[in-house]
Amino acid sequence: MEYDTMMMDNESLGPSVKISEADNMHVNFELTNVDISFANSLRRVIQAEVPTIAIDLVEFAVNSSVLADEFIAHRLGLIPLDSRQIDDLNYSRDCDCDQYCERCSVTLTLHAKCTSDEVMKVYARDLIVSHDRPNNQIGNPVIMDPDGLGPLICKLRKDQELQINCIAKKGIAKEHAKWAPTAAVGFEYDPHNKLRHLDLWYEIDAEKEWPKSQYAAWEEPPQEGEVFDYDAVPSRFYFEVESAGNIEPDTIIQEGIKELQRKLAGLIHGLGETDGMNGDYDGPRSPDQNMDGGSGWQDQGFTTPYGNAGNQSSWGGSATAYGTTPYGNSGQGGW
Repeated sequence: MEYDTMMMDNESLGPSVKISEADNMHVNFELTNVDISFANSLRRVIQAEVPTIAIDLVEFAVNSSVLADEFIAHRLGLIPLDSRQIDDLNYSRDCDCDQYCERCSVTLTLHAKCTSDEVMKVYARDLIVSHDRPNNQIGNPVIMDPDGLGPLICKLRKDQELQINCIAKKGIAKEHAKWAPTAAVGFEYDPHNKLRHLDLWYEIDAEKEWPKSQYAAWEEPPQEGEVFDYDAVPSRFYFEVESAGNIEPDTIIQEGIKELQRKLAGLIHGLGETDGMNGDYDGPRSPDQNMDGGSGWQDQGFTTPYGNAGNQSSWGGSATAYGTTPYGNSGQGGW
């Protein structure tokens, strides 16, 4: 009885998070007492809708390397840029400028020329970030390798030159993968497959051909002869979030929750009543129902394909299904 009471108390407290492992690049946690739709929504939001900054526009002044302009531009877009305090930067679509400015973008420049017989390698560290930006962190290339070089951009031989101007903008991974805040997001529930949401195909032995994950030790395995519960639903979800380096993993989770809150707030506002109307929608609407017990919109003379208030035929007489509608009255038979 004490165990059951404890479980009921935990469920009454709402969602619960238990962090099992965390560092500057990874965070593993268990989310409980939530519905699967909420857990999956959080997974999708932290993957695709947490804003970051990435190079979006590349202007080539000189490119005599063996790589085409488009190839180098694609590489530059995938270089992680520091996206901490991203809220200080505006989206370009929300800015008052024509194309980009210091309020909605960060400028990075690169000028490299090989003058020796050895191959010259151009790295992300060679990018120079302008000072016209909201703070001193945003837009800096993320360099995590021991040599402090960053991702390789291209290689130059003698007399080859690369001179470019890059414009980094704020965006989300739903628009393009270069704005993704995460390198990977692991999501798992029911490691023993007791709910039978998966059909584990096997040749000889399912236990050997489908090894259990590390989270199988966190839950009780199914007992032999246990009756299958058709009403059981998952309530424990295991997340493994790996940052791309542009934002800390815990910040990714927090920003994902904030984005979910904004989405729900917008939905509530859209469904809320404003001056007797639902939301701010001004288009055609169905007539309001009479909640005082009356017959409602049928008394107003509106007709439908299934009948009308004037005891007239649905497809004949002086009014038809489309002659008189909730959106206007032609005064004549519709057809």
